[in-house]
Formats: sequence, structure tokens, C-alpha cells
Amino acid sequence: MHRGLKPLLVVAAVGLAAGCSSPSQPQVTFYSHGDAVAVEAAQYCDPTGQECSPPKPEAVGELRMVDRDPLQISVPAEVASAPWQVVFLYRGLNGQELDGRSPVFTPDSRHSYTLQLPPDGARIEHVEVQQFSAVLSQGADGGVDFGIGGSWVLNVKQ
Repeated sequence: MHRGLKPLLVVAAVGLAAGCSSPSQPQVTFYSHGDAVAVEAAQYCDPTGQECSPPKPEAVGELRMVDRDPLQISVPAEVASAPWQVVFLYRGLNGQELDGRSPVFTPDSRHSYTLQLPPDGARIEHVEVQQFSAVLSQGADGGVDFGIGGSWVLNVKQ
């Protein structure tokens, strides 16, 4: 009986090891003017914000935006399950660099956002989706501090 039990235990151990592999990190999709790019996280942390992947500076997407088309952003459930926002840089007609951000979206409230360009002819240059991590600590003023638990970066080509 023992001879038949050992192979069964080995098969069970291999099955458990395969089932315990770490899940892949979520990707964010950026879409404009018929083109889309799925971007890996430049950095991604577990929901507690305690364990983070090493930064990946090469994890930057590029997308061409033409005319005045909006930029559509789609996030998977893993991103939308925590507060998240979109931060962006654009250049005004006078060459001045300007920045902006979307509202912070509450967990599971939405899985997409459409970034509309200002009507003055400004050009978007850089977009980042930021997912907030869990509470890190109590702030000095009694408030709560949050960290960026995930970051997906897009550079825009004109």
C-alpha cells in the first residue's frame, strides 16, 4: 500500500505547487483613435501596500494620439477594487507644462475613465493610472495616509 501512496503524494504536491503560483499583475488598457495598448504595472503592491514588486522603469506604454480624440482608459477588477485615479501632464499652446488629475474613484465604482483634452488646443504628453494602497499609518494631524500601490504609465506620441 505504501508504494502506491508515494506517487499519489508526489502528484498532489506538484498539483498544489502549480496552483500556488503567483497571479499575474493586472494591466491597464489605454485607447485612442482606433489604437490600444495594454500596459504592465511600473510598480505593483499587494492590497496592504506592504509587499511590492521591484520598479519596472521599462513598463511604459506608448500611444499615438491624433487630432482632439479623447483617451479612454480601462482598468481591470484588480485595479478597480481599490481607490484609483488618473494623473496627467499636458502642454498648453504657449508651451507651458500643465498637470491635472481625475477624481479619486471609490472601490468597484467604475472600470473606465475618458480623459478629454482641454478645449484650448493643449496636447496630452503623459498619463498615469494610480491605484492607492491600504492605510499606511495615521497622519500627524489625525488623518489617514495612503500610498500609491500600483502605477501604470503611458507616454503619448503626437
